[in-house]
Order: sequence, then structure tokens, then C-alpha cells
Amino acid sequence: MSQFDKIENLKSLKNSISLGGGQDKIDKRHADGKLTARERIDLLFDENSFVEIDAFIESRCFDFGMQKKKLAGDGVVTGYGTVDGRKVFVASQDFTVIGGSLGEMHAKKITKVMDMALKMGAPFISINDSGGARIEEGLDALSGYGDIFYRNTLASGVIPQISVIMGPCAGGAVYSPAITDFIFMVDKTSQMFITGPQVIKSVTGEDVTAETLGGADVHTAVSGVAHFKCASEQECIEDIKILLSFIPDNNVSDTMYYGVTDDADRLVESLNEIIPEESNKAYDMYEVISQIVDDGNFFEIQSYFAQNIIIGFARLNGKSIGIVANQPKVMAGSLDMNAADKAARFVRFCDAFNIPLVSLTDVPAFLPGVAQEHNGIIRHGAKLLYAFSEATVPKVNVILRKAYGGAYIAMNSKTIGADMVLAWPSAEIAVMGPDGAANIIFKKDIAASENPAETRKEKISEYRDKFSNPYVAAARGYVDDVIEPAETRKRIILALEMLNTKRENRPAKKHGNIPL
Repeated sequence: MSQFDKIENLKSLKNSISLGGGQDKIDKRHADGKLTARERIDLLFDENSFVEIDAFIESRCFDFGMQKKKLAGDGVVTGYGTVDGRKVFVASQDFTVIGGSLGEMHAKKITKVMDMALKMGAPFISINDSGGARIEEGLDALSGYGDIFYRNTLASGVIPQISVIMGPCAGGAVYSPAITDFIFMVDKTSQMFITGPQVIKSVTGEDVTAETLGGADVHTAVSGVAHFKCASEQECIEDIKILLSFIPDNNVSDTMYYGVTDDADRLVESLNEIIPEESNKAYDMYEVISQIVDDGNFFEIQSYFAQNIIIGFARLNGKSIGIVANQPKVMAGSLDMNAADKAARFVRFCDAFNIPLVSLTDVPAFLPGVAQEHNGIIRHGAKLLYAFSEATVPKVNVILRKAYGGAYIAMNSKTIGADMVLAWPSAEIAVMGPDGAANIIFKKDIAASENPAETRKEKISEYRDKFSNPYVAAARGYVDDVIEPAETRKRIILALEMLNTKRENRPAKKHGNIPL
């Protein structure tokens, strides 16, 4: 065979590989409203930047008729390229090839590109669309999952890891996404579950559909497993690009600086009027966030889950920050188990990747109730305390209104390591709310009074005047400054600029024991 013929043969092989399981299966994917593994890669990466690795890999299994199913690529496309000019590694499962099932060589392709991402210090994106473990390959398939989980764990906190669910993700396969930093799902076409509907019905008798069991609605709003729900695969990929713009390549690199036209000294007069006169009346924390951050752009994470707390990325003066904020419109902004879990994990991600944290505090309490106590609010709440205490990135806290009890401490207070604590004049910083405090402190006075209701009202007012304001905390150094709300954006930016050179050392240890 001549050199020309060899080159033509190579081109023919690569063209065949690019068709995966064949044009008929590709057509079926399109009919189901889904893209192929390669089309997803093409949408994600900059034009002509993707470089494929291990395209010629095949399964080594010959049992159960597998020799007849062998196809180059073995059900996953792996490689690297650039996304908005930044290096990114990817593994995209190809459902047209043996249902995207994971076998020995399929897993080796994924682990090879994961190792490369870790060595090069670049984000890794896993696009999951698979029927699960390749049963014909038995323990080799299970071993492959273990190899992936192990590398997910090694890479955690070193490079960003993003999982994208664009089809089924069942059984052991779900644990790789669960270890990674962020999970994207597509509405009505993505499912995640440990055991499928048929197994559940045979074991427990419960009759449930795949969507009801583990669809995007379930995992973004109920379980909290996934972070983003997208209307389409195209929208999902665009959101991935936005997320990447806020985070660094690895744990020793900086986030991208974006030129900003929003004035760092801009005053926000509307914030002077956003807090209602009545302390038990709600307002929308999103309005505060949008007024403070650059150009009002806030990229929220887990928007459907534990809505009493808000987390997400924004920029201040062109630099990425992570925001943790109570939402007074939901459960009065109190902290429950889900809110604590949601915020704690986000705080740890930001700390791992050197993204400064800004907390906006208006929290009346950890949510009371038998269900919360019996389900471990102590353990879950401790995660948030631990996460903020552990974090060594610049930490700024702004107390807008209520900051009561243990919840005040958990929301990035000075005593657990906040570098700068600012408070609005409306801030109420105390062990508990005036009503509850008056009932305890002045219990005898109220009981002995001829007019208990009037006396109670007077004592509540007395307690509020004495303690439910920022000045007692400021007098003791727990608040660094009381500021006019309109100055909030300017003062946070000044604080973060001052903290840019922050260095903080902690006691030497293998790792802490977070209350999981």
C-alpha cells in the first residue's frame, strides 16, 4: 500500500469513527431532541480547537458476543481544546455506541484525560449520557468506575470538575458527578438515580417514572444533587461557558479579570430605602445583590434548592467573587439543613479556588422545629460554621438587618474569621430577637405588671434600643464599621482590594474532620 493509500485509509477510518454507532442512530438522537457526543463538544469548544485523544480505542472483551459490537472509540469521545481561549479537557459519552456503556477501555480513556487535566492544571468536563456499566465486562467495568471516582477525589480542590448530565446516568455512574464541583442537567432529558424504576418496583412495590424518580426538577429542587437545570442542551453548554468565566483554571491560578465600565465608587441610593420599617417584613435580597455587583450580573447556583439562602458568582470591579446571602422572602431567611449544606459546599469551593467571599446577612435563626432537630440541624448547621471558619480567602460580611444567635455566627461573623464586617444602621445584632429576649429577661416584670401586654411592649422596645442595633457590636469590635447602605458596593470593593494580599496560615494537619 502506497503512502497516499495509507493516508486515505486513515481519513476513511477517522470519518467512520466520527459517525459513532452509525447515521441511523445519530438520526434517532436528533429525533429525540438530543445532540451527539461530538456535536456537544463542537458547541462547547472554540471552533477548530478540539483535539481528540484515543479515537482508535476498542473494547478488549470477547465474552457474550462483544466481538460483534466492537466499535472504535468504545462509546466515549475524549480530548482537549479551548473554551473562550482557555484550555479545557473533556470526556463525552456516545450513546450511539453500545449505549455509551462504561467498560474497561471506555474508563481508561476517561481516566487518561483526567490525568492530563490534573497535570496541566485545567478544568475537566464530563458529559454523561450512558446506559451504565457494561454488564458483559463485569468486574472490569466496575473497576473502571472506581478508577474514575478515585481521580475525581484526587482532582477535587485542584482543578474545577464539571459534570453535565445529558441523558441517563444510573447506578454507580452517579457517584462521579456527585464528587465533582458542579452538575448540570437538561429538563426532561436528563435522569440520575442509583436504582431505576423497574428495580424499585420489584423491591419496594413503588411505581415511578424515570423523570419523577431522578429528573432535573427532582435533583435541582428536592434532593439538591444538581446545581443547574437548563431548558435545552444548547442552553446548558452556554451556561457552562458562563460558569467557566467566573472560576480559575486551577487552585494556584487567578480568575480572569474582565474589563469593567461599572464605577467602583458608584453609590446606590435605592439601598437606603430597601429595608422595611417593620423588622418582620420581607424584602428581596436579589435586588440588593443586583445593585451591588458589576453591571447587575449575578450567576446564581442551585436557584431552585433551599431558596432561603442564595449562592452564586458575580464580579466586583472586574474580579470574581462568591456571594452567600440570606433571602428574607423565603422562611424569613432562616437557616435550615438544606441551606446550610448548600452554602457550606459553595464556601468550600470558593476557598479551594481562591475566590473571595462576600456574605450578605439577614438571618433570624436556625430554623426551629422537631423535624429539623431530628434530622440533624446541629450536624448540618455545623458544616456552614466549619466551612467559613476553615476558609482562608478574603471574607467580607455585610449585616443588613437581623443577625441573631448561632445563625449570626454561622454567616461569616468576625469570630469565625471574617476579615471585614460592615453593618447597615438597620442591623440588629443580638443573641435573639427582641420579642423572645424580653420574654426571658423581663419575665417577672411582665408577670407582676397590672398591664402585662403594655409592659411587655415597653420591655421589647427597651431591649431593641439597647441591643438590636449595630453599635453595641461595633463598640466591641465585632463590626468594623457601620455604613450608609448606598456605600455598600464601594466599601466592599475597597475591602477586597485591601485584602488582595492576605496571607493566613493554619495549623499543620492532614485534613480536618468536617461534620458530614
